[in-house]
Amino acid sequence: MTSVPSLADQEIGKLLELHPKGFDLKLDRILRLLADLGTPQLRLPPTIHVAGTNGKGSTSAFSRAILEAAGRAVHVHTSPHLVDWRERYRLGRSSGRGELVSDEELAETIRRVASVNAGRPITVFELLTAVAFVLFAEHPADATVLEVGLGGRFDATNVIETAAVSVVTAISLDHQAFLGDTVEKIAGEKAGIFKRGVPVVIGPQTSEGALSVLCREAERTGARVRVYGQDFIAFEEHGRLVYQDERGLMDLPMPRLPGRHQLGNAATAIAALRAGGFDPSQAAIEAGLTRVEWPGRLQRITSGRLFDLCVPGSELWLDGGHNPGAGLVVAEALADLEDRTQRPLFLIAGMLNTKEPVGFFEAFAGMARHVFTVPIRSSDSGLSAEELADAAIDAGLEAEPCDSVEEAIRLVSTGWQSSPAPRFLVCGSLYLAGDVLRESGLAPR
Repeated sequence: MTSVPSLADQEIGKLLELHPKGFDLKLDRILRLLADLGTPQLRLPPTIHVAGTNGKGSTSAFSRAILEAAGRAVHVHTSPHLVDWRERYRLGRSSGRGELVSDEELAETIRRVASVNAGRPITVFELLTAVAFVLFAEHPADATVLEVGLGGRFDATNVIETAAVSVVTAISLDHQAFLGDTVEKIAGEKAGIFKRGVPVVIGPQTSEGALSVLCREAERTGARVRVYGQDFIAFEEHGRLVYQDERGLMDLPMPRLPGRHQLGNAATAIAALRAGGFDPSQAAIEAGLTRVEWPGRLQRITSGRLFDLCVPGSELWLDGGHNPGAGLVVAEALADLEDRTQRPLFLIAGMLNTKEPVGFFEAFAGMARHVFTVPIRSSDSGLSAEELADAAIDAGLEAEPCDSVEEAIRLVSTGWQSSPAPRFLVCGSLYLAGDVLRESGLAPR
């Protein structure tokens, strides 16, 4: 039986019929709309503005979790969503953990913003970003975590005039058609969020060229710059996370989010909160690291129809990473799992046609026993399973196309008699991650 679209889905459907899909990186349209709405972007609680290619969602999640553990009410805007449009809008509550905006309030705010825009040319992303500003300006809170959608300089979130702190996480090749074909050019676009006098925190970078661009652009704003590996750092010692900056050492629990890369993301969040004047206690940091949630990023699936299809005793993992940098950190995390418990690894991958699949798959060469490629049915921009299989083969992997995640799991699980049981990783797209969560009954809350 087909489910009835939510009120917000119905309103967003109207926007998608009226306005073009995709991005058009300019700020004049949203600035005009926000002026007509009473400039809500200038009435936000102190803002942590987060840009980057990889890790910005996890860094935002750590920031929220730590602030909420400190008793702060935190608004959070992230994109894209996995299952429900409401995931993009989390409203802070003085009583503790924030809540996703209600369907009714989101639909009403969308109608209000669309009415003020009055059909004038604008992108849907700009309209929905304006919705975030209206919601956050109208609800009291102690902080706002504002995640950049695409790039930085001309991203719709970059209409704020100031912030408590500007953060840039790891830079990798992604969205080259919009941001440039080198990590240095992409870093320059991300650095567009830096504001004069606003502290800048730069997370772990694998490219010296990107780091150099970020530092140069930050210094031009006259702000104090804090760089991972120079001004702050985190490392694992005896099963604990050790964080160090100019104030000294903190002995902390390991983050709840798996993967070595999450140590750098957690450290970036801690540094950002300190630089931005939020100054959480060590107790709040400890609690935040153990409570943090960020669905669809190295998430282990332990229930639902797809899990039930797996070989008994096997593992089913999900990650929405979709560029070469994400491939490297996910492959590193899977290698750590392999060191602890050896299992044959099977990738089930779907990807959009705007991504670089060969670079993503190369990270898994020598690790994955086989790759099954699947279409992404929730987007009309997906690569065909056949094209994606060819890309995996070009990266040195054995691959074949199939019709769905379910079919891929069945192909491995039917008749499996070996020990140990396999490890599955569904990967390559946040759209695919959303489909798996929806099918597993695990919509983010």
